[in-house]
Amino acid sequence: VTEQNATTSNDRTNYFENVPKNALDLALWMESDRMGHLLGVVSQARLDEQRGVVKNEKRQRNNQPYGRVFDIIGRNVYPKRHPYSWPVIGSMKDLNAATLDDVRKWFKKFYGAGNAVLTIAGDVDTQEVLQKVKDNFGDIPAGPSVNQRQRWIGERHEEKRLVTFNRVPQPRIIKVWNVPETGTEAADYLGLASSVLSNGKSSRLYKRLVYEEQTATDVAAFMWQRELGSLLIVWATVSPDADPKRVEEIMDEEIAQLVKKGPTKDELARAKVQLRASFIRGVESVGGFGGKADILAQSEVFYGSPEAYVGLLERIDAARPRDIRNTLKRWVHEGAFILEVHPLAKAETHPSNVDRARLPSVGPPPDVVFPELERTTLANGLEIIVVEHHAVPVISFKLLVNAGYSADHGAIPGTAKLALKMLTEGTKRRSALEISDDLARLGAELSTSSNLDQSTVRLSALREDLSDALAIFADVIIEPAYASDEFERQLSQQLAEIESEKTTPLQIALRVLPPLLFGSDHAYGIPFTGSGTAASVNKLNSQDLRAFHKRWFNPNGSTLIVTGDTTAKEIVPKLKKLFKDWKRGETPLKSIAKVERRKTPAVYLIDRPGSIQSMVFAGHIAPPKSNPHESAIETMNELLGGGFNSRINRNLREDKHWSYGAHSVYAGAKGQRPFFVFAPVQTDKTADAMREIERELREVQTTRPPTAAEVERSKNIRTLSLPGKWETADAIATSVENIVRYGFDDDYWRKYPSTIRSLSDQDVADAANFALNPDGITWVVVGDRSQVESRIRELGLGDITVIDADGNPAP
Repeated sequence: VTEQNATTSNDRTNYFENVPKNALDLALWMESDRMGHLLGVVSQARLDEQRGVVKNEKRQRNNQPYGRVFDIIGRNVYPKRHPYSWPVIGSMKDLNAATLDDVRKWFKKFYGAGNAVLTIAGDVDTQEVLQKVKDNFGDIPAGPSVNQRQRWIGERHEEKRLVTFNRVPQPRIIKVWNVPETGTEAADYLGLASSVLSNGKSSRLYKRLVYEEQTATDVAAFMWQRELGSLLIVWATVSPDADPKRVEEIMDEEIAQLVKKGPTKDELARAKVQLRASFIRGVESVGGFGGKADILAQSEVFYGSPEAYVGLLERIDAARPRDIRNTLKRWVHEGAFILEVHPLAKAETHPSNVDRARLPSVGPPPDVVFPELERTTLANGLEIIVVEHHAVPVISFKLLVNAGYSADHGAIPGTAKLALKMLTEGTKRRSALEISDDLARLGAELSTSSNLDQSTVRLSALREDLSDALAIFADVIIEPAYASDEFERQLSQQLAEIESEKTTPLQIALRVLPPLLFGSDHAYGIPFTGSGTAASVNKLNSQDLRAFHKRWFNPNGSTLIVTGDTTAKEIVPKLKKLFKDWKRGETPLKSIAKVERRKTPAVYLIDRPGSIQSMVFAGHIAPPKSNPHESAIETMNELLGGGFNSRINRNLREDKHWSYGAHSVYAGAKGQRPFFVFAPVQTDKTADAMREIERELREVQTTRPPTAAEVERSKNIRTLSLPGKWETADAIATSVENIVRYGFDDDYWRKYPSTIRSLSDQDVADAANFALNPDGITWVVVGDRSQVESRIRELGLGDITVIDADGNPAP
């Protein structure tokens, strides 16, 4: 399976999987088995197990900053009996009260063939697949008729305000209007209006609040489209030290102006092309969220025809500014719900011949063919790799620069992240708003990012406007302005990010763990987010960023990966012309020192009073990714904690339901890298979860080495999903990026399946001994100290060091 998931919203439940064509029979068998034959295996034990999992999912969501916002909105914008007035996941009371009889009645009522739409998209023969569907699903009863609820917008005509206090880093002002349901003209027009308000740097709210006045760190406006009625939601997250009342005044001014005059022609054109580009990128995938199958299924379920999406797109394309203005005047009025979230002070059946006693064979997997890499090097030393992929008229460009967060070593932590952010904030030729406007007009996406070892500038452009998009791409790479006013704005945002990271349990752990593993003087001994600390970032100035760019952004130390609807013959001459003025420079070297593995455990506790979960991290130093045993390590980690059916996840989620999910990860790095297990667990099971994690790490090396069945399943997961791995140009670019980053051979991915298949059970067992260090675990626990400390001490893992969210000693 390349991709598999199941989700539930207010209006529908969906199950989807992307499988190679040879596994179609198996997928149909399993889906029809779930729909028609699941009740026979639903037991009290399984209900209790999944009840615990869902309760932990609810805890995990509620434990995040602003995690309760949508529950609060639902209760306040709809009447009590409205089906959107309660959260989809339910309340803890509801979850505790659910009985086995409730589940069976629900299943019998809703899981009939007459209440489902099945979409199959991909390389199939229509008549053949219809017969397969009839064979597998034909014996499933239609089920009772399900009453279709009628439109219930719940429009309000009086303002309602609620002020709440929660564990959030900054105030957030949220405005909500009840508006018409999905599939209507009004919903489509309001979606375009929300894009005008917040999509891109030149959008009205972003430009005014984030860019010009800097009183907000982020804004959002979007349509939450649903079947009975939709919500238009607009919010702004208030900058530290800014006045929330002033932020709300500006929101009201900009919304009122848009309601009064509507969007300009340019604003509306930009919103349309952004939507079109997003749609094109989505349907590049055959399945998943926004893919072909998803679009067809939604069109049928909500609009009555799989082709309905065409009409929706045509209506959006034909929209005029006055259409948007008139719709806003009708629906955006005094009936808003305003939520302030503030930080705490402090049918017919057919006979079936399908054999339900055994699973169908999946047959031999299709051949995996990774496209050829075509390499060339420009006169200035820039290496170019071109990979053709002609699925849709989109071309992806990824410039890899040998910098990354480790380039901050010996400099000021946070420099690399801020310097990359600033690339798109203005050049010597274009202002930040001009860059944003031009990209929106072209339907192009431009972004920057970094990891430990490298920094990346990415462009995704429609083929029809490639030249203009490439001109912007080259401009931000070669001649960023690092203007003082833009620097101050981005500096404030990065400081706000740091404070936000220090309120989120997962990010708190990712900030403090690397220095504990590598040491604070190591190139990798920095917050994993790359943000630096408030103290370090406050030392930066724009000249530091110019120096970073001059030192690291050299063509002879960089690689440009081009994937998508082009050829080397076509694109390389354009790139030669584009980068001809980018001059060679010195290639700086990094010092990635070797770190000795710990021989004893260490425990660090970060107090988060009142937390309803603890975030548990167990980490240690692991070998570099370029080691000769990497394929065996990947296979071992898949069965240990890398997948849903892994030992650690089954233990903590499925068997004990203490956590919504537990995972183990070998982070990417050229040098020694972090390995960590992490799990958000309910507070009263913190110490027990730590004991179970340690036990799993020890037993995979000793009393419970990987079994033949586990190894085979892990190898299948890593190889049988490959046919769908390279579905998009960006996905191909990511795999090429790994070849570049770790110095793999160009045929790495072509040989990958045979490399994995050739592993023996002993190879995988040896990898556990080579790459795991249960004796030297560094533990980081983020939770309520008063509830967990004494139990952790009883584990006998050594002294507990209490630290704050910056990793400094705490009282």
